[in-house]
Amino acid sequence: MKIVISALALLPVAALAASPFDGTWKSNLDSMRVSGKPDVYLLADGEYTCSSCDPELKVKADGAEHKVSGHAYYDTVMVKITGPNSDEQVLKQGGKEFARLTETVSADGKTLTTKFTNHVGKQTVSGVVTEQRLTAGPAGAHPVSGSWQQDQVKGNDAMRVIKYEMTPEHFTMQWNGQSYDAKFDGKEYPLVGDPGKTTVSVERLDDNTVEETDHRQGKIVDRIRLAAAKDGKTVAVTDRDLAHGQTTTYTLDKQ
Repeated sequence: MKIVISALALLPVAALAASPFDGTWKSNLDSMRVSGKPDVYLLADGEYTCSSCDPELKVKADGAEHKVSGHAYYDTVMVKITGPNSDEQVLKQGGKEFARLTETVSADGKTLTTKFTNHVGKQTVSGVVTEQRLTAGPAGAHPVSGSWQQDQVKGNDAMRVIKYEMTPEHFTMQWNGQSYDAKFDGKEYPLVGDPGKTTVSVERLDDNTVEETDHRQGKIVDRIRLAAAKDGKTVAVTDRDLAHGQTTTYTLDKQ
C-alpha cells in the first residue's frame, strides 16, 4: 500500500543573508532510490493484509468500508478485488477520502503498478508507483500478494514542488498547504495543515546541511537529512523512514 504523505518543503522569506536552501525546488523523481525492508502484502481468502504497514493492516477484501485503529491518516479502509490481477483501495479519515489506490500486477507477475490520489494537502497529489517483485505470495493467493521493492515514482507538481528558507535561528517549510517554522533548539514544532498531526524538530549540522526529525503518535517516524550543494543548484535528500525500515534518497533541483 503506497501512500504519499511526506512533506519536505520549506518556504523562502526575507533574511539578512540568503542560505543555500532559500528558494523553490522540485524533486527529481528519476533520481529516487528506495532501500531497506520491502512492502509485503497478502490478498487471500477474502482478506487483505499489509504486514509492512505501521501498524499492520488487516481487513476483509469485500468492497465494504471497515474501521481500523492506530493509523494517523485514516480510520476506515475499503479493499475490493477488481480483476484476476488487480484491486482497488480507498482510505478515509472521519468519513472523508484520504487516498485511493488501484493496484495492477503485470502479466508476468514481476511488476506491481499502483496509481494513487492523495488528499493530504491543499491540492490533490496524484501519481504512479511501480514496484518489482522480490518474493511470491502463497499458492492460490491473489497476484498482488508477496514482497515488493519500489523502483519508480511519477507524480504531479502538487507532490514535487517545494520551498525552503533558513536563517541562523530557524528553518521553515511550505508544501501543498502544509508548513512549519522550527527553531534550531531541539523542540518540536507543529506541521500546520497535516491531518496526521506530525511535529518537527530540526538540527543545523552546518551551513549546508540540516536534519529534520518527524514525530507522530508519540514516536519518531522519520529522520530527513537535507544537504545543499555549494553551487546552490541541488539539495540531496536522505529520508530514513524509521516506521517502515526504509531509506529513500533523491535530489531536489532549484527552480
